[in-house]
Amino acid sequence: MTTTTLAVLVPLLPFLGAAAGLLLGRTAPGFVRPLAVLPPLASLVLAALVAVRQGGDAAVDARTELTPTGSVPIELALHIDGFAALVAVLVAFVAACVQIYSTGYLRDDPRYPSYAALVSLFTSAMLLVVYSGDLMVLLVGWEVMGICSYFLVGHYWETPEARAASLKAFLVTKLGDVPFLIGLFALAADAGSFRLTRVLGAVASGAVDHPTPIALLLLAGVAGKSAQFPLHTWLPDAMAGPTPVSALIHAATMVAAGVYFIARLLPLFQASRAAMVVLAVMAAVTMAGSALAALAQDDIKRVLAYSTVGQLGYMAGALAVGDRGAAVFHLLTHGAFKALLFLAAGVIIHAAGTNSLAAMSRMHGLRDRIPDAYWTMTVALLALAAIPPFSGFFSKESVLGAAEHVTAGHTEHAPGAAGWIVLAAGLLTALLTAAYATRLWLLAFRGRGAEAPDHGRQPLTMTVVLWVLAVPSLALGGLAYRSLPGWFDGRDLTPTLLTSILGTGLAVVGGLLTYGAWQRTTALAARTPLGAVAAHPEGDAGLVEAEAIATHQPAYGDIAHAPDPADPGRLLLGPLHRTAAAGFHLDAVYTALFVRPVQAGASLVRFLDREVVDTYVRAAAALPRLLGAAVRRTQTGNVQTYVSALLAGTVVLAVAVLLVATGA
Repeated sequence: MTTTTLAVLVPLLPFLGAAAGLLLGRTAPGFVRPLAVLPPLASLVLAALVAVRQGGDAAVDARTELTPTGSVPIELALHIDGFAALVAVLVAFVAACVQIYSTGYLRDDPRYPSYAALVSLFTSAMLLVVYSGDLMVLLVGWEVMGICSYFLVGHYWETPEARAASLKAFLVTKLGDVPFLIGLFALAADAGSFRLTRVLGAVASGAVDHPTPIALLLLAGVAGKSAQFPLHTWLPDAMAGPTPVSALIHAATMVAAGVYFIARLLPLFQASRAAMVVLAVMAAVTMAGSALAALAQDDIKRVLAYSTVGQLGYMAGALAVGDRGAAVFHLLTHGAFKALLFLAAGVIIHAAGTNSLAAMSRMHGLRDRIPDAYWTMTVALLALAAIPPFSGFFSKESVLGAAEHVTAGHTEHAPGAAGWIVLAAGLLTALLTAAYATRLWLLAFRGRGAEAPDHGRQPLTMTVVLWVLAVPSLALGGLAYRSLPGWFDGRDLTPTLLTSILGTGLAVVGGLLTYGAWQRTTALAARTPLGAVAAHPEGDAGLVEAEAIATHQPAYGDIAHAPDPADPGRLLLGPLHRTAAAGFHLDAVYTALFVRPVQAGASLVRFLDREVVDTYVRAAAALPRLLGAAVRRTQTGNVQTYVSALLAGTVVLAVAVLLVATGA
């Protein structure tokens, strides 16, 4: 079987599994789980075979014209280079893990058949994006992922949070997709084709006349899909969906699509220094802002959501300094440890028995009850914090090393300003990432909240998946950083000494500061029992707020539902904590700037429609109605009335004729 045939089957098998699952979900429920698990596993095997055959050598290209267009052709094309081959393996691997995990996590869910089918369709759409060599076909997968995320985030549609989150995710990403579509059309108009190889050839030859506006339009779509500032606000709210869906979206699909798209078309963005600086600023704001927000969240899934936003910022930062190898390297390692983080969080939620207990401040005694989640999540958090030798260290240091390389003036592929911006934001985020990772570990496994009821052992499918994902989270970076350059652009991904010392040192400082703050707040909580009324001590604002929570029982009902006051994030952030916990009030800003004006405009249009347009319509209908009523009164059906009217008319006519004759 040729490499092209294998590549076609990789996205096709999950699509067929999704179609069969939707058709047989009600009539043959026994086939639902095999149809959910086997297609992504088969795709994983085929994607691995495609990667082995491609081997990091020349790209595999194949195409056939989809339909005559008369102008810019649209083609079913494959373009499989080293980036595409490895990312496809990641997507299929995470999707297979999520489907296996979901058989245990959602075993009692009545809507599991539709859920599994949508996950398979989601996987197929992302694989189409990865392998596609035509930008319009890529757009099909791009948009299918959007509608799949809408349905999957809203899986628990009975809850208002899930309905609102799914709608928000759909609208915010569509807000970015509008300029994205315009940018694709403008790019195809300049290049004369939607095919990726021809577009890149046109960029290399200078045939693209408007690289800056095109790149900025495409960045808007990337910001929406990959949850970058300022269109990142949908991702934390999307945690209302099932936890395995969160793992799939955050690790291998949807949000990875935007980063992968820029990596595919990086020469276009490099043709505009302004676009590279904008990308660097977007990445820097996203990194630092999301890390601060993660340090203030109480819900474990929202912490991980903001963490994803920040790690995507690292990938965007690597692209902003012209190193797509570092970006995709971090995409691969992040996919492994972020999937593990979310699925371990799912075990925690499953052990508690309800999503409502995902608040870390209410967790207690979980370390001994779920040891598999404890150990595997510890591995994933160390990878997230970029502690050597875990995989996140190597990929994150490749990003920082690429930024440092640009600041030293060793490349012309990116402006020096972009390098300084990414390097400064990346180092700050390294400190903050270690801080919120340590905080999550302390609150989740050493917290003093109310102990949730024990719901027994977790299904074997869930715990096995955790250990499977722990292997690449631990070893992928160390094994891959020497071999991956041959698959990418040949650039060295070995961590540099300076950034390794700075990044790791800041991570250690962030972890130690958080641990010290946790000990201090724990001591304060021990001195101030929950429910006791005590005067606020003077001093640090974070301690004041921590004690206020500890002593203000009516705000949280009984003590069993009161948050743990031993939250180091409150001490570390101080007066910034409330603002960071609210996501810096960006939703409120967008509501004031966009939602309310649109609602006001809609109200005005409704008023004009009802009171002005409908008035004319009602008047136009009233006149014939009145005339009809008048005529209807003359149609009595009484013959005597008709004869009398006829005689009266005759008399009137006779008198009129007589008067005319007399006058004449």
